[in-house]
Amino acid sequence: MTISPDAFTFVRELVRAESAIVLEPGKEYLVESRLVPLARTAGHPDVDAFVRELSTRRNPATLRLVVEALTTNETSWFRDSDPFTALRQSIFPTLAKTRPHRQIRVWAAACSSGQEPYSILMTAQDTPELAGWKVDMLATDLSQEMLDRARSGQYSQLEVNRGLPATTLVRHFERSGLGWRISPALSSQVQFRQLNLMRPFPPMGTFDVVFLRNVLIYFDLATKRDILRRVRQVMAPDGHLFLGAAEMTMGVDDAWERVPAGRSSVYRIREEHRSCVS
Repeated sequence: MTISPDAFTFVRELVRAESAIVLEPGKEYLVESRLVPLARTAGHPDVDAFVRELSTRRNPATLRLVVEALTTNETSWFRDSDPFTALRQSIFPTLAKTRPHRQIRVWAAACSSGQEPYSILMTAQDTPELAGWKVDMLATDLSQEMLDRARSGQYSQLEVNRGLPATTLVRHFERSGLGWRISPALSSQVQFRQLNLMRPFPPMGTFDVVFLRNVLIYFDLATKRDILRRVRQVMAPDGHLFLGAAEMTMGVDDAWERVPAGRSSVYRIREEHRSCVS
């Protein structure tokens, strides 16, 4: 049985209101597959019955679970590889020449279950120019469940097989039952915090590198523009923004310029807009 039009409309409006993620028509299969476990746990025979009760009672905790279930959590180690090569060969060495306090701040937005921020830290350790440096990592996500998983640093054998070289696994992980746990030396460098990108950012300081990859594609134009504007406000004037391969700032927020970085590219605040960065 597929989800009814009324139930789909309720869910897509809820998700858009709470996360700004747009579930286009045709995503009914995704909504149903993500909500089936919640419906069963709540004792309902199908998703429609679950949504009917939810729309009537609007239990805040259940509403939050629905929104979290519908956020995309696809991730892997060193995803797409080129951005991490650019970090090691270009971005980190460049920053090392201009940071006298030997400290770099990085924000991994929409960090999911933690593979991205941990991959960034591993890359920093493989960058000779950062030997002995302090790398502060803030990792945020809308989903508290994902943040709890990321904070635990626990990964199955299947998860570590997704993009993680064997030599890196040996260096940065330790056995934990049938799976693996990230080393305390690495996990202690990450501060995990729940954050909704569509809402005003809390006090965060400024960042030298921001990873906002494969996130903007889920938002409408107005939300993309607002997020990019607020990211500029927490970027160092010469900071670097990484977006996904299918994402760009052109036509969204032209205060950014795209610059090559190895086989990848990054975005930087245009010179004429840097004086506006707080």
